[in-house]
Amino acid sequence: MNPAVGLPSILTIEDDPVLGAYVHEHLGRCGFQVTWCQDGQQGLQMARDQAFDVVLMDILLPGLDGLSILTRLRQSHATPVILMSALGAEADRVSGFRLGADDYLPKPFSMIELRVRIEAILRRVALDRRSLPSLSPPRDDTRTLRFDDQLCDVFYQGHFAGLTRSEYRLLETLHRNADEVLSKAFLYQHVLQRGYAAHDRSLDMHISQIRRKLKAIGYVEQEVRTVWGKGYVLSGHDEAL
Repeated sequence: MNPAVGLPSILTIEDDPVLGAYVHEHLGRCGFQVTWCQDGQQGLQMARDQAFDVVLMDILLPGLDGLSILTRLRQSHATPVILMSALGAEADRVSGFRLGADDYLPKPFSMIELRVRIEAILRRVALDRRSLPSLSPPRDDTRTLRFDDQLCDVFYQGHFAGLTRSEYRLLETLHRNADEVLSKAFLYQHVLQRGYAAHDRSLDMHISQIRRKLKAIGYVEQEVRTVWGKGYVLSGHDEAL
């Protein structure tokens, strides 16, 4: 049967035959065009050679592990990546977000949550591509953080930060609401496009990566600050909350 034209395309890289088959079948029934492979090296090649809307990938894989695939893929492609790994493997989550993952799903997970995560990424990507304004080329002499909607990245004194789409949308939202504390629930709903759950650390991970990347390009005029019990705010260092 020929794949339907226009359906969102998902590449699943998962070596567990039971989980892989279940994900393949479920996402297919939900209206996605799904390609499934069980080997890391083959998965990397497919992700490079074909245009997928989302890559869903286990971290522990034969041939090439998921973090290595992500590292190599990010050298040339910005395809959204959702990583899967055992619940509690926090080191894997941190490494994944640091290497450019867009989301993380701890095993075991429900098919409903998987579908919601994929749909949220597809909505964010569609929003990013919608009527992008033309920006003047970045200038090296400005001390202002420049937002590039086309690249989904920020520019400061000659350097791009290397943000992922999710990180960019979070920082852009905080920037539009500068000096206003935005709750975790708001950021999950309006930026990550899903409900807030206490066990979900992905927002915290994204914020941590934004801080690290802004520091790396020398931007210190403002910072993303944690307001305990409330949420996050982008503000200057000397501004009292």
